[in-house]
Amino acid sequence: MRRIQRAGVALLAAAASATAAAAQTVEEAARDSYFKAVAEHFELPASEVSILSEWRLPPEEIPVVLFLAGRAGVSPEAVVALRTSGRGWAELARRYRLDATQFHVPIPGSAPAGALEGAYRSYRSLPADRWREITLEDADIVGLVNLRLLSETLHLAPAQVLATARGGSWVDLYTRLMGEDPEPARRT
Repeated sequence: MRRIQRAGVALLAAAASATAAAAQTVEEAARDSYFKAVAEHFELPASEVSILSEWRLPPEEIPVVLFLAGRAGVSPEAVVALRTSGRGWAELARRYRLDATQFHVPIPGSAPAGALEGAYRSYRSLPADRWREITLEDADIVGLVNLRLLSETLHLAPAQVLATARGGSWVDLYTRLMGEDPEPARRT
């Protein structure tokens, strides 16, 4: 009887382990697919994005590193070093003289912006020549850079990307958009 119980426990442990491994594999595959899109978007070898991912940044922050580095004319490693030292994205944007104008991704005035609603409310409240006065939060910067990435990579209107967002990470949203529409419609 004890052997049967031990065998049952061992079987359950093996099944739980296999399920966890499969989930991890799916998660890793999603992240790898997202990183491939990031590399293509920023016209970099995938190996460079892989190196950046080893710096213990959340995957959604890798495009922000590349965006800031590209716009500021500095190395991604310099941006990562400052970020991992505890500096926020808003602080880094100010350091490199990037303001809300550079982060803006156009959406129709009536389109819901989800988690980016605060940022879009600021954009909508000021004429474009005053957007440099807008103070973006770190989450806004991450969201706007990823919105641009997904929109341009998947050839979807930014409002369409935002309409599909239902919480979760930008990696999850990328995966969901790829799964729902493997051949996305071109923007008009």
